[in-house]
Amino acid sequence: MTAELELRQAARLLLALRDPADKAARTRHLGATSVYADASLDLQEPDGIPGRPERPALVSPRDVPQRGVANVEARAALLHALAHIEFNAINLALDAIWRFAGMPQAYYQDWLKVASEEALHYTLLTGHLQTLGFAYGDFPAHDGLWQMAEKTRQDLVARMALVPRTLEARGLDASPAIRAKLAGAGDAVAAGILDIILRDEIGHVAIGNRWYRYLCERDGVDPVAHYAALVEGYAAPVLRGPFNMEARREAGFTEAELRSLEGTATSGRDRPRSA
Repeated sequence: MTAELELRQAARLLLALRDPADKAARTRHLGATSVYADASLDLQEPDGIPGRPERPALVSPRDVPQRGVANVEARAALLHALAHIEFNAINLALDAIWRFAGMPQAYYQDWLKVASEEALHYTLLTGHLQTLGFAYGDFPAHDGLWQMAEKTRQDLVARMALVPRTLEARGLDASPAIRAKLAGAGDAVAAGILDIILRDEIGHVAIGNRWYRYLCERDGVDPVAHYAALVEGYAAPVLRGPFNMEARREAGFTEAELRSLEGTATSGRDRPRSA
């Protein structure tokens, strides 16, 4: 990647890379490079995106093995699940950059920052996984995050509403409990990585909130009511608690949105995301 390469074209090239470590390294390099996004480019979708390795095998969520901290293999499976989320998050951020034209320059720079930080998270997790004797690809995983990207490929408003503000925001809720389990198992390194991830993910969800509200204002729709309509229209997860309200407030959710979240959580229609 060079400084002369236009950002949206660069993101599309990176999205097609199959090797996760190479993709993460190149994405971090791009994040440290001065690039300009041409929001007017009409880019065609190439075959084979997102680029992925042959492993892990992608299975139904019900077939993903149980994860915990009872032994080293269980802890490795948990860290592998987190690494898989972060690898998908790199792809999601790169896709948000190249796919959607006509946005302000700040939009593309925001998602480049997200992509670079997700690449760091992936690198930290897989590096620690190796110290336990495992590698990314050693456990099966599922494809829930990218499936929502596919469903929202032609609707940027839905993408902002249902990926960062819904699926990725679940990480804000789940992270403290996972961190506590890892720390309780004596894995201080993994707990420290979770601290970094939570800190950064608050910012990522805030970016999703920022651009979702920008688009709602542009289109003249109410963010809370429109979010409910998008959840219904795209069959997105209706989430249940417990919620990390402090982190969600830091990420820019309004009190009205949090009240609405708590209301839908008690409706009995939950289809929760699993890692």
